[in-house]
Amino acid sequence: MSWTAFAVVFVAFFVTHSIPVRPAVKSRIVARIGAAGFGMAYSTLSIAMLALLIWAAGKAPFEVLWPQMPWHRHAVHLGMLAVCLLLALSLGRPNPFSFGGARNDEFDPAKAGVVRWSRHPVLLALALWAGLHLLPNGDLAHVILFGTLGGFAVIGRRLIDRRKRCVMGAERWQALRDATRAAPRFYRPRSWLELVVRVGASVVAFATLLWLHPVVIGVPAL
Repeated sequence: MSWTAFAVVFVAFFVTHSIPVRPAVKSRIVARIGAAGFGMAYSTLSIAMLALLIWAAGKAPFEVLWPQMPWHRHAVHLGMLAVCLLLALSLGRPNPFSFGGARNDEFDPAKAGVVRWSRHPVLLALALWAGLHLLPNGDLAHVILFGTLGGFAVIGRRLIDRRKRCVMGAERWQALRDATRAAPRFYRPRSWLELVVRVGASVVAFATLLWLHPVVIGVPAL
């Protein structure tokens, strides 16, 4: 694959991520398939385009910037387990600060969970994923890929903060943020069973990623 073809896939990735979430476009789609349908369709499209982009990076011209070291993969494994745990503890939970969140009207700043540590845990997980994968992938195409996605996740947090301040109102957003930051860092969970299930799900997700990596990406993770 040429650099031009790789660039085309990169542009297609960002177009399919940015256009559907524009208010005018999103409102029309939601009116047709509902909010849940939009979330499912957008997530499916995002995952498919990400897989295509990763595949394209593997087919781009190979120009090494730094070699892979033996400890790189061990660092990725440990870090990805943390990424899976972060996602398991945040997905499907109330989070009025981020682009997703479920049952945001039930959000309790005194028991915010991982939101106490990060207003955007999903984007934090994406940034960690990208940064970790830079270590063993020192060729130019993958550095462009993971470096851009990591930067996109970091910048995205500021953009979402700005958008949420406009939607919620600056005073309400700031008050909720202050209340969340003032909450205890650790507290007794509402449901120990839910916590155990989420932690278990993170381990299962990590094992599944290890199994799928050579199938989907074409490179063994171990």
